[in-house]
Amino acid sequence: MLLSVKYNFLFVHIAKTGGTSVRAALQTLRWRDPWYYPMFVCSRLSHLSGHRLGSKFPRHSRIVAAKEMLPEPFFNQLFKFAIVRNPWDLQVSSYHHIRRERPHLIAHIDDFGQFMHWKLDPERPYQYHVDTSIQSQLDYLIDLEGKVLVDFIGHYENLSDDFNTITQRIGVPNLKLPHKRKATDRKKDYRSYYSDELAALVGDHFRKDIEGLGYSFDP
Repeated sequence: MLLSVKYNFLFVHIAKTGGTSVRAALQTLRWRDPWYYPMFVCSRLSHLSGHRLGSKFPRHSRIVAAKEMLPEPFFNQLFKFAIVRNPWDLQVSSYHHIRRERPHLIAHIDDFGQFMHWKLDPERPYQYHVDTSIQSQLDYLIDLEGKVLVDFIGHYENLSDDFNTITQRIGVPNLKLPHKRKATDRKKDYRSYYSDELAALVGDHFRKDIEGLGYSFDP
């Protein structure tokens, strides 16, 4: 997550949804924020003390962490937002990311179909860099009672326009969105990676997101 006091926002960064580009754009604002420096110091001191403060959160924290750690009036008045992505497309992105960045994890894997059967195998031991993208995206956005806490949900499929909406809301309408971690080794259409059986497997696993975020296999 990314928190700004001056610009009054909390960005919930879900893995593989274009969040690296959004974060890169928003982080340029920190030099204009006088609160950034004391927050940075507090974060460092909290690491030394062993008592974490809500001044800085891990990159892929869920919003419930901020709700529990920040003062309630402050949390409530923040503009809270996130970007989500079609689950079928997200898994193709995950496959190419792992193959590119951590190939040793899938040295035994020959193709995307084998990758997904391995990835969704309930008997497979937990591996953080694999399992961030098999968790529900909605779970990053809700409290312990299942209530959605973000004020705005942008979509990867409409990222440029939705980012413009975000920057208007936080008062920096001319902020540019860079394109980070662009994949060059994948086909553009995620549907070409799927058989009917594999599409159903992913659909069943991510049914909560598909129904809750309004996605389907065919856009």
